[in-house]
Amino acid sequence: MSRVVPKPPSELEVVIKNPQRPTMPQNINRVIKKHPMVASLVVLFASIVVFSFLNPRFLTAANMGLILQQVTVIAVLALGQALIVLTRGIDLSLGAITVLSSIAMASTAVYLNWSPPVAISLGIAAGVALGLINGLFVIGLRLPPFLATLATLSMYGALATVVTKGVTISATNMPPMLSWMGSPFVIGGLRLTYGCGVMLIMFAVVAYVMQFTQWGRHVYAVGDDPEASRLAGISVKHVLLSVYTVAGCIYGIGAWLLIGRLGAASPNAGVDYNLDAITAVVIGGLSLFGGRGQVIGALFGALIVGVFRNGLQLSGVQVQWQGLAIGALVVVAVTIDQRIRGTGAAR
Repeated sequence: MSRVVPKPPSELEVVIKNPQRPTMPQNINRVIKKHPMVASLVVLFASIVVFSFLNPRFLTAANMGLILQQVTVIAVLALGQALIVLTRGIDLSLGAITVLSSIAMASTAVYLNWSPPVAISLGIAAGVALGLINGLFVIGLRLPPFLATLATLSMYGALATVVTKGVTISATNMPPMLSWMGSPFVIGGLRLTYGCGVMLIMFAVVAYVMQFTQWGRHVYAVGDDPEASRLAGISVKHVLLSVYTVAGCIYGIGAWLLIGRLGAASPNAGVDYNLDAITAVVIGGLSLFGGRGQVIGALFGALIVGVFRNGLQLSGVQVQWQGLAIGALVVVAVTIDQRIRGTGAAR
């Protein structure tokens, strides 16, 4: 009797019977792809733990409150920047828009004696108008966002200097309502400002809009693939114009926060705001290639920058080395982003 030789299993049968389990690095990579800001949360908590061991004063309620106060303005500006980054754009003029809007608020209230609510509304409206101009340059003139906002950075900055003649509008005659954002209150030992509360509310509102409204889904779609969005019936131009306008409104509110933080309106303020906001967005897990990330990540990114600067300062590290550490974080964040995009990450 002949012996029956069993047929060797096919490759498909081998895979079905012996499925390969993903390794730990693959699992981590998969989680980061699906939730980009997870890495930001890990970095934030790890930074807090490390700096609390290096200096016992770091984790005190007073210092935690100070960090939150310090990042308030940058976090709000990063929120506006995040919307633009989601559409594959970038805004280099956000610092100039914020400063010019703060000058509009302060000058009309102090020099023209307009009521504070009207002055604040005018400043926010100025931010909206300046953001709209950015959008018109990008959409109407078809300029790359980098070049368009680089041009308006110079224009808005020069206009702020011309309007104020280089003179700071001090808090001497400033109405209390304009500096209200900087007024402190205490919760459980944390000394915060009303600006911190406004910042958190703004992030909550924008995060909800981006997650649960048609406009938010359109912003993600345009950032992910503009041509496919156009073919799907989305007005790409209208979406982009609305994003720059909404970002301008956010910068206008940031101007009110800036006055509360500084107690004045200065044409020389906000020198590093552009870089700090972009840094917060990148570290927060939003992709510079557009269409990926969550706006709440910009808040985590701003907190990471604030924690690093505060912790390094308490540790006696010089300012230039602090900048080196923040720059290294940006390099790591961009490298991770490029790796994820190269492997087909999804939002």
